[in-house]
Amino acid sequence: MSAIWIMAGITMREAARRKIAWTALVAGALLLAVFAIALRLQVLQFQSRPMSPFVRYQVEAGMLMIGLYTCDLLAVVLTILTSIDTLAGEISSGTIHAIATKPIARWQILIGKFLGFVGMIVAYVVITFYATIGVAYAVTGVIPEHPVRGLLLIIFECIVALGITFLLGTWFSTLTTGVLALGLQGVAFMGGWLEQVSGFSQSQHIVTLGVISSLIMPGESLWRRAAYEMQTSLAGSLSFSPFANVSIPSATAVVYAAVYLCAALAVAIVHFQRRDL
Repeated sequence: MSAIWIMAGITMREAARRKIAWTALVAGALLLAVFAIALRLQVLQFQSRPMSPFVRYQVEAGMLMIGLYTCDLLAVVLTILTSIDTLAGEISSGTIHAIATKPIARWQILIGKFLGFVGMIVAYVVITFYATIGVAYAVTGVIPEHPVRGLLLIIFECIVALGITFLLGTWFSTLTTGVLALGLQGVAFMGGWLEQVSGFSQSQHIVTLGVISSLIMPGESLWRRAAYEMQTSLAGSLSFSPFANVSIPSATAVVYAAVYLCAALAVAIVHFQRRDL
């Protein structure tokens, strides 16, 4: 086990040396700045054109969910972009030989690198998630319901995306890995919104297509579960909300995502063990 933690530490130090973590934090800071400005402008609008506290709260809570959704998307995309080179790039360049020739099993190399990125992802999501909530609370006084549940689901979504990126990295080049990983995330995004639309269109075919998309890549279903946990029952029941409780992923969907992640890592380990480096 010590070899795994050594590899995790090396991965984190390498990310710091290449300024990957710092670049991600700058992107998160820009997101927070835009979000804070948008909230402040909305508050000024309320002051110039007063409305009932109930409607104002729903609008501000909706803007908080949009901010958290953007935070979620940024975290997933950065997870993919910062990790696509860790296996595929090192295999292509031959630098993996410097590690693989040492008395460390290949599965330990993969799991160590994976855990190193998991550590960075957790830290990044915690910082941006609570910073987004902090900005919203400072400007509007609104906070989400069950933020810890939402945070854990968002972290889990990022880890699923990381697992797929590692799996693809054992098979393809860096560029191909990135394209495929982002493409699968696009499929998940489309599937999630198709299921939302199905609540309004009442089309069983769209529901089926959305479910199939979620099975191919379950990331977006984890976000929709997180949104359900963080919204009030009233906000989730509003049909005009983009995060309305039209199609709520069940606990089974979360379990499926866990099995999906384990399967992706298992296949990645097997192929990395057998691959000619």
